[in-house]
Amino acid sequence: MSTTAELLKGAAELFPGEVVTQAHVRHFDLPLGAGRFALITLDNGHDHTKPTTLGPQSLANIDAAIDQVEREAANGEIGGVGVTGKPFIFAVGADLKGVELLKRHEDALAIGKGGHDVLKRLASLAVPTFAYYNGAAMGGGVEIGLHCTYRTVSAALPAFSLPEVFLGLVPGWGGCTLLPNLIGADKAVSVVIENSLNQNKQLKGGQVYDLGIADALFEGADFLEQSLIWTASVLKGEIAVERPVIDRGEGWDEAVARGRAIADGKVHGAAPAAYRALDIIAAAKDGDVQAGFDAEDQALADLIMGGELRSGIYSFNLVQKRGKRPAGAPDKALARPVTKVGVVGAGLMASQLALLFLRRLEVPVVLTDIDQERVDKGVGYVHAEIEKLLHKGRIDTDKANRLKALVSGVLDKAEGFADADFIIEAVFEEMGVKQKVFAEVEAVAPAHAILATNTSSLSVSEMASKLKHPERVVGFHFFNPVAILPLLEIVRGEQTDEAALATAFAVAKKLKKTAVLVKDAPAFVVNRILTRFMGEIQNVIDEGTPVPVAEKAVEPLGLPMSPLVLLELVGPAIGLHVSETLNRSFPDRFTVSPNLKAVVEAGKRGFYVYDSGKPELDPEVAALLKQGDTVLTEEQVRARVLDAVAQEIGLMLDEGVVAEAQDIDLCLITGAGWPFHLGGITPYLDREGVSQRVNGKPFLAPGVASVPA
Repeated sequence: MSTTAELLKGAAELFPGEVVTQAHVRHFDLPLGAGRFALITLDNGHDHTKPTTLGPQSLANIDAAIDQVEREAANGEIGGVGVTGKPFIFAVGADLKGVELLKRHEDALAIGKGGHDVLKRLASLAVPTFAYYNGAAMGGGVEIGLHCTYRTVSAALPAFSLPEVFLGLVPGWGGCTLLPNLIGADKAVSVVIENSLNQNKQLKGGQVYDLGIADALFEGADFLEQSLIWTASVLKGEIAVERPVIDRGEGWDEAVARGRAIADGKVHGAAPAAYRALDIIAAAKDGDVQAGFDAEDQALADLIMGGELRSGIYSFNLVQKRGKRPAGAPDKALARPVTKVGVVGAGLMASQLALLFLRRLEVPVVLTDIDQERVDKGVGYVHAEIEKLLHKGRIDTDKANRLKALVSGVLDKAEGFADADFIIEAVFEEMGVKQKVFAEVEAVAPAHAILATNTSSLSVSEMASKLKHPERVVGFHFFNPVAILPLLEIVRGEQTDEAALATAFAVAKKLKKTAVLVKDAPAFVVNRILTRFMGEIQNVIDEGTPVPVAEKAVEPLGLPMSPLVLLELVGPAIGLHVSETLNRSFPDRFTVSPNLKAVVEAGKRGFYVYDSGKPELDPEVAALLKQGDTVLTEEQVRARVLDAVAQEIGLMLDEGVVAEAQDIDLCLITGAGWPFHLGGITPYLDREGVSQRVNGKPFLAPGVASVPA
C-alpha cells in the first residue's frame, strides 16, 4: 500500500460523516481524429444544491482514478486526460466538516500532504491533462485544475475563488505555489489575498479567463463539447497555448509587498493566514514547486490547529447553516402570502427598502410620504437604481420596465395600503411619530396585513401598544447599506403573534436576508453591542486618552473600520440618539458622551477630515473636545473595551435577547461585518480569556469554535 493511500485511509477514519465524491472514468474518441481520451468526472451523487467537496475518501477515489489513467497513458492507450464536475459544480474544495474534528498536528499535516500527493500526479502523467471548469470551483477544486497542463472555463461559471485566507487557512494544495507561477505574483495576490479578504469575492468565468488562469473560455450551453474540440486541436498541435513570461524580479517582490499592505489594512496583523500565504508566494519566486508544497503542508497544519481557523469554520457554519434555519422561527406554514407591499416614508432608507422588496418579491410596492415632492423623489430613486442595473447588464429591458411599473407613490395611505399585505415604516426614529404612523396605517390597512417597523432601537411593544391589533406588529430591522449587509433583526413584540412572525421570516427569506429572532429589548443586538463598544472608546477619550491611541487600541481585532470611522458612517446624530435611548434603559452601563453631543450640536459629520487622503482629526472637532487627564495605553483601552463587550453579551444572553451566543456572532458577522477569523466576537473573547475574567465562564463549549479537547 502506498504512503498516500495509508495517509488517506487514516484521515478517512477521522471523517466519519464525509459526503464522498466519486471519480468516474469514461473513455471516448476525441473529435478531429485526435485519439482516445479519458475523462474523470467528480460527482458526489447529489444535485447542485449539495456541491462536491474533497474529503479523504474523495481524494482516495481520485487517487484510484489516476492509478487507472496512469496505466493507460503509460501503455499508450490514451492521448490525454480531462477532469470535470457534475452539472453546475466543478468542486468546491476540502470538506470543512472533517477539519473541525481534527485534534492533532500530524493528522492536519496528513490532510495537506495527502492532497498534494494525489493532485501532483495529474502533472506527472505521460500525457497532457486538462481541467474543464464547468461550474462553481473553489479552494481545492480550483487547485485540481492548477495541477493540469491546460484549463478551460465556462462563461456561465458563477463562482471561482481561493477562499482559504478568508476562513483562516492558506490555499494548501498548490494554490500559493502554482498560481503565481502560472499568472504572476501580482494577479495571484489579487486572487489569494485581496479577493479573499474582500468578503470572499468570487470571480466569474470571464474573469478567470482574463486573468490567464484558464486557456480558453466557452459558453455554458455546450461547454464540454467545445472544450473537447479545443482539446483535440491542442493535442494535434493545431492550437498552441501561449502563456506570458512571469516577472520574477522586482515585480514579484512588489506584488508580495502589496499583499502585505492589503493584509495589514484588513486584519492589522491579528490573523496569521494572509501572512503565511504571502510567505509561500514570496518563496515561490524561484519556481521550486516541491519546496512550495512542503511549505503549504506546514502552514495548513499549523493553521488547522489554530484558533482563527476554528473561528473561521464556526463563522462559515453560522452563515451557511444557522443563518438559513433561524433559531426560534415559527412554523413556516403559518406565513401569509404577500402580494403587495406598502412603505411609509420615501427618504433614502425607505427608498432602499422599496427597491429591495421590488427586486426580490416582484410584487407591487407603494411608497407614501407627507408631500408629493418626497414621494416623487422616492419613486425616482427606485427608477434610477433599476436603470443602473439595466446598464450593468444585471437585468434586461423587459425586467426593468416590469419593475418600474410595479413601483408607485401616493400621498393618501388609504389609497395606497387598502390592499397591501405587508406594510413597513421607515420614518423618523421617535416613538410618538411612529405610533401616529401606525395608527394611521391600521385605520386603512386590511385586517390580515402585517405592520413592520424598521426601528433600530425603539420598543416594538410600545409602538404597537395603542393599536387595536398589536399582535400583527413586528420589528424588521435592516442594516445600512440595505443592499449589501445581509442581516435582518426580526423583533418579536410582547403581543406579536405566530402568523405575523412566520410571515416576517418568510419575507426575509425571499429578500435573501439572514434573519435572526430577537427579543424586544433596547437596541436589539447589533446596535446594543456596537453602542457599548463605541461608548467605551468614547469614555476613554472623554477621560483623557488621545483619539489616535483609543482608535489604534482595537486595531488587533481586524474590524472592517475603526470606531470613529464607523461613527461617521452611521452618523454622529444617530449614534448619539441610540446612546441616549440605551442610557435611559441602562444608565449604569451606557453613557452619553458630552464630546459626542458637542460634535453633533456643531453639525459635524464626523471626527475626521480627509484632506491628505488619510483620516486626520478635524481641527474644529479637536477644539470642541474637553478631555480629562486619565491617559490609558492601547493595551488598557483594549482590555476595557473587550471587558465591556463581554459583560454586555453576558447580560443579553441572561435576558434572552437571542437564543444563544451563536446568534450574537451571526448578527455581528452579517450586520456589522465583523471578521470571520474572530468568529463574530464570542470565540475571540473566549480565546483571549476575557469571557472567563468578566463572566466567570466561556460563552461557547470547548470544540465549538476551538480545537476539540
